[in-house]
Amino acid sequence: MIETGTCTGDSISFDNIWTPTFSDILSNILDWRYDWSMNQAQGSAAYQVLLDTYSKLPNEYILIVQGSMIHSDSGHYDHVAYEQGKLITGIDLVRRIGLKAKYVVAIGSCAAFGGPVAGYPNPTRSTGVQDVLPERRVINVSGCPAHPDWIMGTLLHLALYGEPELEKYGRPKMFYGETIHNRCPRRYYYDQGIFATDIGQKECLYRVGCKGPVTYADCPIRRWNDRLNWPIGCNTPCIGCTEPGYPDLMSPFTVHSPDIPLPGGTKIATDSVALGVLGFTSAAIIGHAAASLYKGRIQRNLLKSTVRGKHRFSLTKVKTFHTYRVKKNAKKE
Repeated sequence: MIETGTCTGDSISFDNIWTPTFSDILSNILDWRYDWSMNQAQGSAAYQVLLDTYSKLPNEYILIVQGSMIHSDSGHYDHVAYEQGKLITGIDLVRRIGLKAKYVVAIGSCAAFGGPVAGYPNPTRSTGVQDVLPERRVINVSGCPAHPDWIMGTLLHLALYGEPELEKYGRPKMFYGETIHNRCPRRYYYDQGIFATDIGQKECLYRVGCKGPVTYADCPIRRWNDRLNWPIGCNTPCIGCTEPGYPDLMSPFTVHSPDIPLPGGTKIATDSVALGVLGFTSAAIIGHAAASLYKGRIQRNLLKSTVRGKHRFSLTKVKTFHTYRVKKNAKKE
């Protein structure tokens, strides 16, 4: 594993895997060659193991990357090694090792899409791993942090069966194939138009900012900390941490999102991600919402209690902000 622009949160998450345990993984399942935060050796001795794997086992190893790719100052905001009297940047090492890897796996939203490190105004010009390896496929295991089962399940699938089926953002469908909303145990409340008015309540958290309708992950059935709990189980909304554009396009986390048109001229709120800012469409929620609207449940319980003009940001502002961000980053390049 190579760590670049990261908080090491995905390593900590992976270390908390329960079945199998992390010690089982290192001892009996995977030949874990290099990871600066877990190596017994340090410095040049540990780094040589990485170089030997690269040179002696081409197209036989899996490169795992944690953290965003930092491009500012030719990558010199992020030094990850020292070789022959020269500092090695994260983007140079990932590209070098990645080109000869059998598979490249980006774990965490920073490695997958840039994540919080790429948040506006993105002074480090951070991106996901795919940007530095455009000639090959990168398998993205997003999340802030990624769930340990998503990481381990992906690695085992690669080792035993090869590349898993991926969705359009390069994530394994077995973990990212459905929205959180589709599997949410509070979906009944949504369909009935029964919404919480504040965090901490047991009803559907959509009106207090939940991004479940546009977030793809299996958190409702997998949960966290050995399946003990998960955000909505703690009565807090999903913040969409697995999605491209997180956290900027999912913010503010606890504010009801802008409105979009539905069949019949009615409008219902959804997150800016579903409005096409990153190529999504509002189909993520329109299908099931339309039926409930026509039956009057959401119309009665949600729309009539939504005060027009009280949202803290509008669709126009979101689009303007996104365009400004793209143009500003392009100028820096």
